[in-house]
Amino acid sequence: MNPLTLKQYDEVVAKCRNIYTRKISDYGTSWRILRPSSLTDQLFIKAQRIRTLEEKKESKVGEDIEGEFMGLINYSVIGLIQLEMPGDKDLALNKEQASKLYDHHIDINKSLMMAKNHDYGEAWRDMRVSSMTDLILMKIARIKQIEDNSGVTIISEGIDSHYRDIINYSIFALIKMSEA
Repeated sequence: MNPLTLKQYDEVVAKCRNIYTRKISDYGTSWRILRPSSLTDQLFIKAQRIRTLEEKKESKVGEDIEGEFMGLINYSVIGLIQLEMPGDKDLALNKEQASKLYDHHIDINKSLMMAKNHDYGEAWRDMRVSSMTDLILMKIARIKQIEDNSGVTIISEGIDSHYRDIINYSIFALIKMSEA
């Protein structure tokens, strides 16, 4: 495993986790009220905005692509938390609980990234950020379809695997952008 990749991965995660915990200080875990389809729509809005900014090369709102990729990471972690915690339980998590859940899912994601990087030889380093954006949009479309099928798949991976891919593609995009 490339030690630089691990360092860069951890740096991106630290920035995202900082935003996540600061927002919990401001808003609590108000996101617990979101239904899965609402979370999916939020992911779609962020990914579509990234694609629009990539194409137009100008933001009239003043928010940048990096912030949107970080939002994709955090909302995907929230999605993973929501999958394991039904909406009728513990709507208000304290900051410590919410942080432990975040760390738990990021640890799983990091292990997944290391396994895939081993098997794929860090192919993502040769990809364009715009291709990563398109793959994220495809993953979101797949999540929507699975939701429309009441969560049932015949041969495909479940929603959680798509959230995990969105997290890792977003981290890779942020790493590539920092190197440019």
